[in-house]
Amino acid sequence: MRADAQRNATRLRVAAAELFRVRGLQVSVKEIARHAGVSHGTLYNLFGSREGLMDEVIADLAAARLGEAARKALACADPWRGFSGYVSEVCELQATDPALGDVLTRRFPDASRLMAVCDNSFAAAESIIDRARRDGSLRADFTAADLLFFLASHAPLARSAAAAGSGSWRRAVGFMLDGLRAPAATPLPADPMTPQEINHLLIEGSAAAAG
Repeated sequence: MRADAQRNATRLRVAAAELFRVRGLQVSVKEIARHAGVSHGTLYNLFGSREGLMDEVIADLAAARLGEAARKALACADPWRGFSGYVSEVCELQATDPALGDVLTRRFPDASRLMAVCDNSFAAAESIIDRARRDGSLRADFTAADLLFFLASHAPLARSAAAAGSGSWRRAVGFMLDGLRAPAATPLPADPMTPQEINHLLIEGSAAAAG
């Protein structure tokens, strides 16, 4: 890569990281390019797409943060504490780090490295949930797809509440966790969605919002 192209690539990575951190992954190509002081054609030439830039800027950070949360949960001797601590930590990421919150919603299927992070996180969540179910502390009908549904629903309100200086999102997480304890379980009125169905809804909702 020529020296000027290297400088432009660095500018774009820095600009994307700054905007993603404040506003999440929905930031447009034109906004990123303007913030970097280059044309949006330069972004496409260097990274191929916005998703390619996302993979460069966010994937490693997301893998590290989410992976550490999962490792702590699985290392916890008490399966319920491991599960509830994992959920609380992931929800805090959603509230305080818009970019990582957006990674978890799986709205960017063309960002292949981010999707690999999501797949690994989903597999880890299944293990964390299974430990707590087998322990008898988590209701037996709760699945990783149910957690994905909750996280996708929780993300925008948690972000807005945190931006307004409110910690009220923590109440929603607390209520949800209390309802997931095995002694609180009652029959549910519907079957869980599959992860694929949830992904379809998220992608459709994101496209509608953009349109």
